[in-house]
Amino acid sequence: LTGVPREQRAFQYVLARAVPGDPRHVLLAFDQWGCRREHLSNLGPRKGRIVERLVQERAPRAVLELGTYCGYGTVLLALGLPPGARLYTVEADPRHAAVAEKVIRLAGFGEDIVELIVGPSEEVIPRLKEKHGLLRADFVLMDHWKRRYLRDLRLLEAHDLLAPGATVLADNVIFPGAPHFLQYAKTCGRYRCKVHRTSLEY
Repeated sequence: LTGVPREQRAFQYVLARAVPGDPRHVLLAFDQWGCRREHLSNLGPRKGRIVERLVQERAPRAVLELGTYCGYGTVLLALGLPPGARLYTVEADPRHAAVAEKVIRLAGFGEDIVELIVGPSEEVIPRLKEKHGLLRADFVLMDHWKRRYLRDLRLLEAHDLLAPGATVLADNVIFPGAPHFLQYAKTCGRYRCKVHRTSLEY
């Protein structure tokens, strides 16, 4: 009714309640909004713990996120980065990217740590090396359109953007589902697969 998009309403809520420069407080404010006000397609706290644990275990130097949305997953990933590491996050929707940019900076992460790239993943991935300096990613989080998971994984392979032993973490592969991506990952012989059982956000 207000004409203000849901994501912008959520950001105004976070801005009014979160402590600037405190990433965990920013995430908590988002979780409060998602639980009490309106649903957002963030990772949420339960899946967030899986992401956080894996980032801590792998200690990646270069991280790629496909699907920034409001920046929740970006902040979560940036929290676990070791010193000197860099995160590249890609968002196709300029409106979502505008919100995410403010969220990322509110959480205290500058452009030296997190680079937000606006554009369709199929256009961004081929130019990650030359234009953005991402030689190879040690950790990839896919949280964009599920039907694009397989296409973008193949693009990452084709452009030699996956470091040896890289971790590729894909959200919502069971529901709403990414069956072709799962089948490829399990049968192509390049990956060892594990499904993490969890619930939907909020």
